[in-house]
Amino acid sequence: MTTLLSTVEAPPRYIPNDPRPTLLGLTREGLAEAMGRAGVPEKQRRMRAGQVWHWLYHRGVTSFSEMTNIAKDLRQRMDEEFVIGRPEIVTEQTSNDGTKKWLLRLAPDERGARHEVEMVYIPEEDRGTLCISSQVGCTLTCTFCHTGTQKLVRNLTAGEIVAQVMTARDRVKDWPQDIEANPTPPLGGRYITNVVLMGMGEPLYNFDNVKDAMDIVSDGEGISLSKRRITLSTSGVVPEIQRAGDEIGTMLAISLHGTTDEIRDKLVPLNKKYPIKELLAACRNYPGASNARRITFEYVMLKGVNDTPADAKRLEAGAQQALAVEPAPIGNFAIGHAAAFGGRGQIIFALGQQIDRRSHRHPQAGALAQQGRIFHQRRAQFHPGRIRQRVIGRAELLSSLEQQRLIISTGQQCLALRARHRCRINAQRGRIKLHINAGFGA
Repeated sequence: MTTLLSTVEAPPRYIPNDPRPTLLGLTREGLAEAMGRAGVPEKQRRMRAGQVWHWLYHRGVTSFSEMTNIAKDLRQRMDEEFVIGRPEIVTEQTSNDGTKKWLLRLAPDERGARHEVEMVYIPEEDRGTLCISSQVGCTLTCTFCHTGTQKLVRNLTAGEIVAQVMTARDRVKDWPQDIEANPTPPLGGRYITNVVLMGMGEPLYNFDNVKDAMDIVSDGEGISLSKRRITLSTSGVVPEIQRAGDEIGTMLAISLHGTTDEIRDKLVPLNKKYPIKELLAACRNYPGASNARRITFEYVMLKGVNDTPADAKRLEAGAQQALAVEPAPIGNFAIGHAAAFGGRGQIIFALGQQIDRRSHRHPQAGALAQQGRIFHQRRAQFHPGRIRQRVIGRAELLSSLEQQRLIISTGQQCLALRARHRCRINAQRGRIKLHINAGFGA
């Protein structure tokens, strides 16, 4: 189902600039300096900046008049000097599973031009992921990506990146006061639990603005999303990957899509500048790469292009090389709508069509898929622990201590073993994602 928020004639493409700058996207120091422009004495600027920060990013207000613990005359002066509005929502589309997609029209730039970007919210049983953009258009020309057919117009400002998160929270009623008034609040306390920079643009080509925006999104006194719940996706801008780990500090996703330079040169032309070997080396050196800061490899399977059994084996080997770990004693397989790739104690199921059974080093290690069911064995000694049950999509996880194995099949229940290791399983649209954190012991 598609819902149009407005059917009125679109506003002019070029309109006069509003001379007032926005406060959204400013650092705390920048916000304190802005208070000086509003006439706040120097000794009060830090305190006033903290108040405004709270109203903007914790309460999500859209006008200065709502900042009730700030003097009325100061609110009026700030309204004369600054804006804190959101981008215009041109359309909102809602699918049957609750996924929402917005087309956002930005405020006029310095030339008076108004540009548009897209944003998507994907709700699941135990999380809600917001996909946001970092640029208008893109310089890269990835063959499978629609944005790649557009020219780069400009980078988004830090304020425009943050405003996407704020707009989404407006639309799904995710601000603290909304949750408090909700008779059936989300289980996790908020609807938007994760943010991914996987929309329009290459985030690492807009580094400074992305950094400032993610600092605001992760600030504990504001939107307060842990950086472990923020993922930055890059097509492989190798020189900026380590810097991103040092300065931005989010999770990292690599838009891989090819396991040889020959294939990836065609799908992701940036590979000609930064080939796979250099990219994997950068991943291996990504600061803090571990179970606490995971690296995800994104892989779109294209029939007859990158979906062979050899591709699957190279993908697993490449992931292990990037994480600098020994080959995991697990199977790498896919059948129907399931596939598994292993590395650093994780198993990820995605689309595929091939089966590869491995048994070296660990005779019981293997994988079997049949009639939409996945059977996976892993040799490990689990500590006895409590078992809890919860409904989670279309997947079922059963753990057998006696036989030391995991069985995954279609179903409605999830049995997650709670001991020194943690298990989590997520299923949606026929895809199953299973994380088994390291920490198995005798």
